[in-house]
Amino acid sequence: MTFYPNGTTNYISFPGLGIGEFAVDPVAFTLFGREVRWYGIIITLGIMAAFFYVWYRTAHQKKMITDDLIDCALVIVPTAILCARLYYVIFDRSGSYDSFIDVIAIWDGGLAIYGAIIGGAIASYTIFRIKKIRVLTLCDAVGPAVMLGQLIGRWGNFTNGEAFGAETSSLFRMGLSHISGHVQTLVHPTFLYESLWNLLGFILINIFWKKKRFDGQIVLSYIAWYGLGRGFIETLRQDSLYIGNTDIRVSSLLGFILFFAAAALIIFFSIKPHILGKHSDYYYPEAKNYAKVAAPASNQTNDSTTVNEENSNIIKPKGE
Repeated sequence: MTFYPNGTTNYISFPGLGIGEFAVDPVAFTLFGREVRWYGIIITLGIMAAFFYVWYRTAHQKKMITDDLIDCALVIVPTAILCARLYYVIFDRSGSYDSFIDVIAIWDGGLAIYGAIIGGAIASYTIFRIKKIRVLTLCDAVGPAVMLGQLIGRWGNFTNGEAFGAETSSLFRMGLSHISGHVQTLVHPTFLYESLWNLLGFILINIFWKKKRFDGQIVLSYIAWYGLGRGFIETLRQDSLYIGNTDIRVSSLLGFILFFAAAALIIFFSIKPHILGKHSDYYYPEAKNYAKVAAPASNQTNDSTTVNEENSNIIKPKGE
């Protein structure tokens, strides 16, 4: 039996883990006659979590202005969504796109994370340069944020009953059917594999954050980690996008390429970290808001120096 998601209620189980059948409705509620799906809600939560992670790493620590982060998000997020759709349309050889509306119809499903990453990277570079923000320094905060958004967003695939793998009898097998009590198709829950892989990577990257040796090391670590995991996980999926009429899975090939490229760059710049350098500030000195974040830090340093000088002039009693 083969399971084909069709937008109806999905009945899911994890028999190997002792979890019996339960229902998952992809529609959260209706608003003005339109369905609002869990997929969209979860993707939105992932985007919000990613934004607040970057905010915590930058504006919360008074190293950036919140307004600049919002401006960047307003450019990066829509571009990433658009490119995620275009990437899917380009490599989807089973779809029919007869009009412009068909191409942009993200409400009908069909987004590819690599398209979002590529589009988001281009948009990030452009807006960061315009605002005179250190690209690699801020990307080191954005990389783990994207990983956080991905590990949350994959659960949107779960609610849709999609992004699963081939049939299996493994411990983590997931049962799928559209009818309660019906014979279920047992498949690899690849959405879960990827979510857990990203969770582990997110934890490790944050643990080793303070050992960063050069700007760009964190985002390269994200690219290498995600590329390696996606390269292998993609080989299990049943809904992969392929290059033309070949059997080459686009995301798997791209994942391995990104892994080897990012790993090579990490090794090279770890040997010669001075080439890129390491900066604690996110703005270039000529940036419009540089003074707003540089002044408090400068004052704090001066105050600290004054206190130390005053303490050094205190005559301490003998014996202390």
